[in-house]
Amino acid sequence: MSRKGNCWDNAVAESFFATLKKELVHQCVYADPDAARASLFDYIDVFYNRARRHSALGGLSPEQYEQRG
Repeated sequence: MSRKGNCWDNAVAESFFATLKKELVHQCVYADPDAARASLFDYIDVFYNRARRHSALGGLSPEQYEQRG
C-alpha cells in the first residue's frame, strides 16, 4: 500500500474478486460453508492458476507462464 485512499493499490485484488464472483460465486448455490470452501479452492487452485488463460500473461495460464522460466 502506498498511501491512504489510493485506489490503484487495490486494483489487482478487486479485479480478481470481480472475476471470481462473475465466473463462480454468482453461478452457484452452496449447501454449506464447506461446499463453498471446496468450490473456491477448486476454482482458484485448479482452474484459475492452472488452466484459465490471462491476457496480461500473453494468453497463458499462470502455471504455463511460470514454467517458461
